[in-house]
Amino acid sequence: MKEIAHVDAADELLPPPKLFVLGLQHVLVMYAGAIAVPLIIGGALKMSKEDIAFLISADLFCCGLVTMIQCMGMGKKVGIRLPVMMGIAFTGIGPIIAIGSNPDLGMQAVFGAVIGSGIFTYFAAPYMSCLVRWFPPVVTGSVVLMIGISLMRVGINWAAGGQPTIASPTGPIPNPMYGIPLHLALAGTVLLSVLLLTAFVKGFLTNISVLLSIAFGFIIAIALGKVDFAGVLTAPWFSLISPFHFGLPTFDPLSIMMLSVVMIVMMIESTGLFLALGEIVGRPITRDTLARGLRADGVGNMVGGVFGTFCYTSYSQNIGLVQMTGVRSRWVCVAAGAILVVLGCLPKMAFLAASIPQYVLGGAAVVMFGMVAAAGIKILVRADFANNSKNLYIVAVSLVLGMIPLVGERFFSQLPEFIAKFMQNGILLTSFTAVALNILFNYRSTTEAVEGFALEDKA
Repeated sequence: MKEIAHVDAADELLPPPKLFVLGLQHVLVMYAGAIAVPLIIGGALKMSKEDIAFLISADLFCCGLVTMIQCMGMGKKVGIRLPVMMGIAFTGIGPIIAIGSNPDLGMQAVFGAVIGSGIFTYFAAPYMSCLVRWFPPVVTGSVVLMIGISLMRVGINWAAGGQPTIASPTGPIPNPMYGIPLHLALAGTVLLSVLLLTAFVKGFLTNISVLLSIAFGFIIAIALGKVDFAGVLTAPWFSLISPFHFGLPTFDPLSIMMLSVVMIVMMIESTGLFLALGEIVGRPITRDTLARGLRADGVGNMVGGVFGTFCYTSYSQNIGLVQMTGVRSRWVCVAAGAILVVLGCLPKMAFLAASIPQYVLGGAAVVMFGMVAAAGIKILVRADFANNSKNLYIVAVSLVLGMIPLVGERFFSQLPEFIAKFMQNGILLTSFTAVALNILFNYRSTTEAVEGFALEDKA
């Protein structure tokens, strides 16, 4: 008798109808996070609805493209070839807003920094086991917590309806629409909806609680006549995403450095996710496998910078979906990537999402940005404070210094321009302070490695 070849669960190719349905489920789980980031960044940088709509389309298109690269592989060095969904990372929002809001830099520098950090990630991926020792939980937790804190101001202002002041020929004046009861009520409704869904529903609905809550607030805003649908009717049904929509990127060294620090933190998070996914799928993660997966993150940034979007990482909620459904085929995520590519080429959907009022998004942003800060606290829990009180100094000093640009905008204004530019970035300040203090206090224990790196490569 002819022996039937064994097919690995991750390589199993399901029938097309099943691939589509299961792939669509993955898209729905990550859709809210995917469109939230361009909405938040576009709103914070006061971009036009047309530009925000393009950001959403480009984001969905690149999410799909990078997902397919990660799952199918690209050559021998890129792609983990496991069921992974790639999406824009919330961790990069704060630095991107800081770069984009700088009048000397703007969006072209944002995309240059995204590309530059992608190149850094690609070449740093094989050396991740060495980088990890400089970023133990006390450092990564402090950095992620600072990112969450810096984002809170954006979410709170959104919930109030925008910025507290607006520009005028005579200088900034109070924004009369800031904090009006309607804005606060709708933002509060969205926030309450997220909390109630999280408390009382289970499974898939919990995963899309943010998306459902934003949709609920959007419907109320439409009923009250507070939504401007300009551009939706005139937008084409189908349009290809063009590269360098915002112009050719510029490469600012400090901006690239800042996003590279963020990518180190994201690589550490991805390492943990990949190790967990390897156990779920039943395929052990080796150093070579890990390097291929992390290189795909770098390629994702390069692709994102070219097509006008941001930093990419694997989405943990989709890894949870793999565990929950027991469907371990990577081709399901390839199908999901194809669906996202098609969605990215439908401008009407992007314009519709761009029509959501800021205060509706603000109710969800308060939760999402708070969750970034909470993720930092969760990482800090793994730091040893009981037996090493010096770790408290690392957290305390790095956070206080990182807060200076938020509470004292002119604190470093008398310093030389290059130094002031660096010091005015709270995330970079926290990152370098935490790393330096960890070396000072814990230099004897910097040989720590992430669990799982001891695995040997197997043929």
